[in-house]
Amino acid sequence: MALILSINGRQRTVDSPPDTPLLWVLRDELGLTGTKYGCGIAQCGACTVHLNGQAQRSCQAPIGSLAGVRITTIEGLGGAHPLQAAWVKRDVPQCGYCQSGQIMSAAALLARNPKPTDEDIDAAMNGNICRCGTYQRIRAAIKDAAGAGS
Repeated sequence: MALILSINGRQRTVDSPPDTPLLWVLRDELGLTGTKYGCGIAQCGACTVHLNGQAQRSCQAPIGSLAGVRITTIEGLGGAHPLQAAWVKRDVPQCGYCQSGQIMSAAALLARNPKPTDEDIDAAMNGNICRCGTYQRIRAAIKDAAGAGS
């Protein structure tokens, strides 16, 4: 069944069953591989995308429920987002696997709260797991992107 989804500002026709998780459509059908598969149960945050500007786990979002929803992936940030620059400046990634999900969660935070406190950052990033443990650099990069630096 063909569905039309709004992904990164473009209308995309996808031909997958309505119960197919968005993650698999992004990666396998559309070639948008920046969104990562981590756990498949919405617990690790590697697959985080924006649905109407809110950070959501794509592994648990069936495409049949996404008609009319604005979907933004890491590719949709364009590479020049202040968070992406801050990530480079702070040398955040080690293995890098979780980083697209981390950045997408942080971008949703800054969109709704441009000057977050440490507590705001911790709450927004809760559930985004970094096995390399770069949480302090992640927080510093978010502060840099918010103009607060640390």
